[in-house]
Amino acid sequence: MPELFNLKILISSLLYSILGVAVFWISFVVVDKFTPYELWKEIVEKKNQPLATVVAAMCLGIAIIVAAAIHG
Repeated sequence: MPELFNLKILISSLLYSILGVAVFWISFVVVDKFTPYELWKEIVEKKNQPLATVVAAMCLGIAIIVAAAIHG
């Protein structure tokens, strides 16, 4: 009979989640530093919708890469 709750799996999932979020955040900061303007200021204060769409696509791409690296 399969075990319903495994503490080792829960802890490893939490650690990988934290690691994935950290890698995602670091990569977003690196991309933000390479752009000629502040992404947050452009998106929030100036309401730059096309930039927000590009940043959202970049975030999804980074998240998919991080998830594949951690899962694989």
